[in-house]
Amino acid sequence: MTIENVGLFAAIGAKMDYLNQRQTVIAQNIANADTPGYIAKDLEEVDFKGLVSKLTKQNSIQPMATNSSHISAATQAIDPSADAQDTAYEVSPSGNAVVMEEQIIKSSQTVTDYNLMVNLMRRNVSMVRMAVQGSN
Repeated sequence: MTIENVGLFAAIGAKMDYLNQRQTVIAQNIANADTPGYIAKDLEEVDFKGLVSKLTKQNSIQPMATNSSHISAATQAIDPSADAQDTAYEVSPSGNAVVMEEQIIKSSQTVTDYNLMVNLMRRNVSMVRMAVQGSN
């Protein structure tokens, strides 16, 4: 059995693969910054809320408050993706819609997220190693 068979490690690995592919797309956007008519691309993020609702419907799992200080399920948080703008603010006369500042910010966020996943993987591997070796 390898660590890829453990759900947590598979999830971290999948997120790292996604971030790697996203960084490739961002690099292509930057490389085509002067290409006439080129429109910047990005990978679609995984809908975590949709995945959780799909799992809860399949397995009949429902969130419940077990303590009076828990937030009720009826309270809805503001969806941060509701403010996302799909249209580019800047379009050059040649029709190119790549904004370098946006691409650099996306690239920086992707690197930060990837480093977080690497650190999570390292810490979880060290916990598994410690559990297997025991406390000598």
